Amino acid sequence: MVQPLAIVAADEKADAALLEHIADWCDRFTPLVTLDSPDGLLLDITGVAHLFGGEARMLATATGLIARQGFTVRGAIAGTSLAAHALARHASGTITLPGRDAEMITPLSITALDCDDKTLRALRHAGLKTIDMVATRQQSELAERLGKNFVTRLKVLLGAEEQPLQPRRPLPDLMAEQRFAEPIVSEDSIAASLLGLAQSLSGIMEREGKGARLLEAAFFRADGKVERIAIRSGAPLRDPKIMLRLLRQKLDALADPLDPGFGFDLIRLEALLAEETNPVTVSFDSNENARRQIAFLVDRLAARFGDAQVQRFVPQATHIPEAAAVAVPAQDREFISDDAWVLTRQAGDPPRRPLRLLEKPEEVSAVVASVPDGPPSRFRWRQCRFDVSRAEGPERIAMEWWHNPGNTRDYFRVETKDGQRFWLYRDGLFHQIGAPRWYLQGIFA
Repeated sequence: MVQPLAIVAADEKADAALLEHIADWCDRFTPLVTLDSPDGLLLDITGVAHLFGGEARMLATATGLIARQGFTVRGAIAGTSLAAHALARHASGTITLPGRDAEMITPLSITALDCDDKTLRALRHAGLKTIDMVATRQQSELAERLGKNFVTRLKVLLGAEEQPLQPRRPLPDLMAEQRFAEPIVSEDSIAASLLGLAQSLSGIMEREGKGARLLEAAFFRADGKVERIAIRSGAPLRDPKIMLRLLRQKLDALADPLDPGFGFDLIRLEALLAEETNPVTVSFDSNENARRQIAFLVDRLAARFGDAQVQRFVPQATHIPEAAAVAVPAQDREFISDDAWVLTRQAGDPPRRPLRLLEKPEEVSAVVASVPDGPPSRFRWRQCRFDVSRAEGPERIAMEWWHNPGNTRDYFRVETKDGQRFWLYRDGLFHQIGAPRWYLQGIFA
């Protein structure tokens, strides 16, 4: 009936992504934001409304700023999530008094129940047009005809029960934020703000005896975009100067530099994971100072290259060479013991294990042994021939009987005429049926 009418195909994925971006922007009001798909958001503003001048002013601020970005927005404040959902769509601007949600909900049409079409048809067929008419019916009658879930939803809607929100982002243990009357864009202003927030957060953690293991800085742009950076620490961190240094290290390592756009009007620093700190005895041991310096270096490298890129080896309780150690993130200190490695080589002895182990042992071919049960005198690996001048071994290692029963390896340390040193092993005993197979597992420095 409307000519010409522009028709655009719906893009549900793009709509969902846009709703996620708006939810990120709404984190400026409260850290507990959840999606009310497909076109709504729910914010738990318990205890934060006074920061914005009260509930009425907060509602006006939130809806006004979102509308300024080009969206049509409706909002309401109520004691339960379902009540706020219904009022926002059917009585926008409503703010209910504590414990009096039912007074504002009952006059609404049954469409505010947000039920499926089958339930709405059943209610209309019974002559029920408003929520008040539905609420006056016996709960047993409603449960029998419409199910227990409908009764539970009705109770939440009327404020008799509560349905807790599931936050879309983990709630921080501690946080500090700074708002600006005018958006800031300069690096010096951003750095000064981060230092002030780090000092505030450090004071909070000191009073509670905690330190941050996971920090996240959120930058809220005036145009609605939110930038976030996160850093981890190997030990509970409380020093604001170290926090700032790690944050700046992370900012410098970003592939896409932080773009302030029209400026940041809010910067927040959150301790997503805060742990209790134990008093440390002051020591003048140089090794202790070196350990602290190494831990700080690990934090800086992790901030620049990523947590998973900085690793250390942890020994495992096995004698299988390729499983004797496992690489873990260097910041996961709870899995690392300083005295876990046992020194088995004496001073002046040659290394018993190669510095570099291949990810997977590689088979060598054309093996010629000087004696039947001895080391090879010549072999070929990666299309190259190697002549052995010296060898030492064997060192016999048996595999776990529950994985490889009867499997045995004889390891040899060999040195070629060119000075190269390899770690070879013979898979299986020499007297077993069939020719044994040889593998190269490591290379000595």
